[in-house]
Amino acid sequence: MSAPRTFAVIPARYASTRFPGKPLALIAGRPMIEHVWRRCQEARVFDEVVVATDDVRIQETVTRLGGVAVMTSPDCATGTDRVAEVARARPEVDVWVNVQGDEPLVDPDSLRVLAGLFTDTAVEMGTLVRPLGAAEVDSPHVVKAVLALNGDALYFSRSTVPFIREPGEAGAVERWAHLGLYGYRRDTLLRLAGLSATPLEQAEKLEQLRALEHGIRIRCGKVAGRTVAVDVPEDVARVEAAMKGG
Repeated sequence: MSAPRTFAVIPARYASTRFPGKPLALIAGRPMIEHVWRRCQEARVFDEVVVATDDVRIQETVTRLGGVAVMTSPDCATGTDRVAEVARARPEVDVWVNVQGDEPLVDPDSLRVLAGLFTDTAVEMGTLVRPLGAAEVDSPHVVKAVLALNGDALYFSRSTVPFIREPGEAGAVERWAHLGLYGYRRDTLLRLAGLSATPLEQAEKLEQLRALEHGIRIRCGKVAGRTVAVDVPEDVARVEAAMKGG
């Protein structure tokens, strides 16, 4: 089956409590948004890569690269809302992939896996998981994913799930960590952006639970790679070290 028309959108908000101007922070001499944009291009699976921003400085930076930057409302509460705003103006595009603007090491192979999920017409929404490390099992900072046999998500949690009642059965269960990349059919994206926060979402502080609570199925693509996100200025050095293999 042929691949649907697919756009990647990189939400890039200038204001950040912990790191103002983060998309323009220099990493190995280049703005972070440039690293993310170039990795999306390297995936060679998107019909177009769009940066969705609320700041003209980010727009100008992307334009100088030869990229496409769309100004979106400063009132967008989440990256999903920003992607949805772009999608509303492009009804001819079937699949939208939300690539976090603070993931300069996002793996092009992982993006290909995510986009490839939508060759199955039954997939409404997709995301990625990777094997969960033994040291991560009890960490609330690593989100766990529990999958159905067909790869659809049953649940996401910061808790240790699934619970292994008999220790000897632990080896029979694959454990997965969630990676915060998402793809959506356009209708699903617009529906999700119009929904209010749900009880499980608010309890776990995990936005993807809103989809599950409303009966939206999430197909999970399995990848091996990890990434290093930039949340605070100190993370820049960690990313640069990872780029050098340090």
